[in-house]
Amino acid sequence: MKIAVIGTGSWGTSLAQVLCDNNHEVLMYGIEEKEIEEINTQHMNTKFFSGVRINEKIKASNNLAECLENAHAIVLVVPTKVTASVLEEIKPLLKNKVYFINASKGFDPKTNERMSETIRNIIPEAFRYEVASIIGPSHAEEVILRMYTAICSVSLDDNVAKYVQELFANDYLRVYTLADEVGAEYGVAIKNVLALCSGIITGIGLGDNTRAALLTRGLHEMIRYGMFKGGQLDTYLGLTGIGDLIVTATSEHSRNFQAGRRIGEEKSAKSVVSDTHTTIEGVRSCKVIYEDAIKNGIDLPIIGECYNILFNDSDPITAIKNLMARKLVSERVG
Repeated sequence: MKIAVIGTGSWGTSLAQVLCDNNHEVLMYGIEEKEIEEINTQHMNTKFFSGVRINEKIKASNNLAECLENAHAIVLVVPTKVTASVLEEIKPLLKNKVYFINASKGFDPKTNERMSETIRNIIPEAFRYEVASIIGPSHAEEVILRMYTAICSVSLDDNVAKYVQELFANDYLRVYTLADEVGAEYGVAIKNVLALCSGIITGIGLGDNTRAALLTRGLHEMIRYGMFKGGQLDTYLGLTGIGDLIVTATSEHSRNFQAGRRIGEEKSAKSVVSDTHTTIEGVRSCKVIYEDAIKNGIDLPIIGECYNILFNDSDPITAIKNLMARKLVSERVG
């Protein structure tokens, strides 16, 4: 079965290898000639994985039409800021109905839509099945080494979720199905914000006690906001909630964690927010979630302080002191 993987970054390369390991024909689409050449001839992608050889069956091309020709499924693994424009390029090239599998995390920069909504709005139903997403605690740096990992295939259509589950599942990648698309997509966005906060804690020299408090209370905010948006509690207590939060907010592999640490070390977010070369989804997600929460009267104190650090240049230590000085309440209520 031919699968088109759109994006030659770290996650796209890892997912392409999973699919090739499962005996599917994979053609990756990219725009970086060096990456494409290296994948095809040296079976490596050293920009992201130093010294790692990938499955030799993986092929890459800068010809989008070639990648889509006769593909049964399209895996989207590009930054959210370009997802809509890539979909617009894909749309006129579609000839048959295909599966769209989203692996990007965050919101559309123009509409603030979740990625599955963006796909639905751009790709006509005549050319796609119900959208699916791959979400869960999974660093590309470990999946590429075939380390044991568990994720979710998320779709409103159970048959589609099962199709994607079977597409990716193997002896090192366990895939569960999940129907709560709203909950999973908001969970994956909020955990990126909390990973930024976790990195800030490290950057300013605080320890495990502080991080434990942050992640626990951050999970409360994830649940509070996510359920307001229509997500289910069980989702936030599973792989796409607390699972993804743990792996993203505690690991050196996480770009959001790394960006947060840089903010903490510099005591300012200016350089991180203005850096256009690196995709830090948590920055954009923080803005979308905070502004929506304010509009709807939802109390998200950690997200709020993160917003002030990112967009009002607040001092990180002051932000933490503000959180510690909040009115004392019951944990269940607060």
